[in-house]
Amino acid sequence: MSITSQATLRGAVFTRPTALTQSALVLGGTAFLAAMAQISIPVPGSPVPVTGQTLGALLLASAYGAGLGLTTFATYLLVGIAGAPFFANGTHGWARLAGATGGYLVGMLLATALTGWLASRKWDRKLQTSVITMLAGEVVIFASGLIWLEHATGASFSKLLAMGFTPFIFGEAIKIAIASTSLPLIWKFLPTRAKN
Repeated sequence: MSITSQATLRGAVFTRPTALTQSALVLGGTAFLAAMAQISIPVPGSPVPVTGQTLGALLLASAYGAGLGLTTFATYLLVGIAGAPFFANGTHGWARLAGATGGYLVGMLLATALTGWLASRKWDRKLQTSVITMLAGEVVIFASGLIWLEHATGASFSKLLAMGFTPFIFGEAIKIAIASTSLPLIWKFLPTRAKN
C-alpha cells in the first residue's frame, strides 16, 4: 500500500484493503453520492439545483483519497449515465451530463481528485488546512460548472453568475463548514497508530 493511501481515513480504517473491501467502498460511495444528490432544492431562474452532492463529493474524496475517490465518482457518473436514477431529483442519462448542469458534475469529478490528493497529504486533519482543501474543491466545481453553463446557455456574465454561482454561496459555505470541521474531528478520535 502506498503512503498516500495510508494517510487517508480509508487507509486508517482499512489498513489492509482487499479487492472486496475496495469494491464495497466504491459501491457504498456510489450509493452515498446518489443519496446526497437527492437532497435537491430548485433555484428559480436557474437550471442548476442546490444539492447535497457537492458535500458528498468533498467528504468522499477526503475520506477515500484521490485514487479511490476518483474511481468512485467516475462509477457514480457511469451508472447515472447508464440509466440509474442517481442524479439530482432521480434523473439519469447522458443528457444530464451533456446539459447545463454537466459542468458541475465534471467539476465534482475533478474536485474529487484534487481534494483526495490534498487529504492524502494530511490536509484534512486540521481545521485551517481542511478549509483550504474544501474551498479548493469548490473552486474547481464552480469553475467547471460556470464554464459549461455559459456554453450551454450563452448567458451574459452577470446572468451566468445569477444562475450558477450567487444563489449557491450560502449553501456552499455551510457545506465547507460541515466538511472542514467533521474531518478533523473524526481524525481527532482515531487511535494514534491510525494517524501515521
